[in-house]
Amino acid sequence: MRSIDKFNTAVNSGKHICVGLDPDIEKIPDHLKNSDDPVFLFNKSIIDTTREETAAYKLNFAFYEATGIEGLSSLKKTIEYIGNDIFIIGDAKRGDIGSTSAMYAKSVFDYFKCDSVTLHPYMGYDSVQPFLVYKEKLNFVLTLTSNKSADNFETLTLSTNEKLYQKVIGKVNEWNEKFNNCGIVFGATQLTQLQENINLIKDLPVLLPGVGAQGGSLEDVVSLFNKHNFTNYLINVSRSIIYASNGIDFAEKASQELKKLNTEIALLSSAK
Repeated sequence: MRSIDKFNTAVNSGKHICVGLDPDIEKIPDHLKNSDDPVFLFNKSIIDTTREETAAYKLNFAFYEATGIEGLSSLKKTIEYIGNDIFIIGDAKRGDIGSTSAMYAKSVFDYFKCDSVTLHPYMGYDSVQPFLVYKEKLNFVLTLTSNKSADNFETLTLSTNEKLYQKVIGKVNEWNEKFNNCGIVFGATQLTQLQENINLIKDLPVLLPGVGAQGGSLEDVVSLFNKHNFTNYLINVSRSIIYASNGIDFAEKASQELKKLNTEIALLSSAK
């Protein structure tokens, strides 16, 4: 199945929660820490209990790169264990130029075999083009993020009276007309801006971090999308799912939390 087809299959079936597999060795249950690869064992257990209910998995490369070769091995094993049927986002936030960007794309798509990647647009088209030529993949470009310092740059007003992030959305739409494999990252904490720009986003796939620990409201985001009959979105949830418990029942608790979120989305969608 093509990567974009995996995404469409998930969201069209009403699945919108993306489980963020961002394991911190200090936070995973103690009973796993004496194993040969505690990070992979932790991920495997979460995957086993959430596979049927999740829309996607997002793996933030930083949580694996931080421990060197061992971490990258855990990352590779996790992606292989997820398999070919579920949409996988490589949250690597790449963005360079020329041959460097081409090598990043080769790493994420050819070696790690992710279905998708997150990209910085700051250096312009030639920094993202090496990813866009992988036409069967999906590329989420950072636009307005959920962190407190997003307004340092992303909300600056340009000479055209656009906000910088609005210019990015416009460019991503241009790139998508050519490659048909572009999406955006929009912070779930930026609800007012999301509402104001829903028409500018058009039908671009949207990845929304920020629900849960960062303060974004699942109900508000889903209600907004329902109002506009917009289904092309994934809401990433990491900590509140994978750390729902740090005991022996951690995987079961993760599954319960995911099911709870899915039920909330289903109820909101049925009430629209």
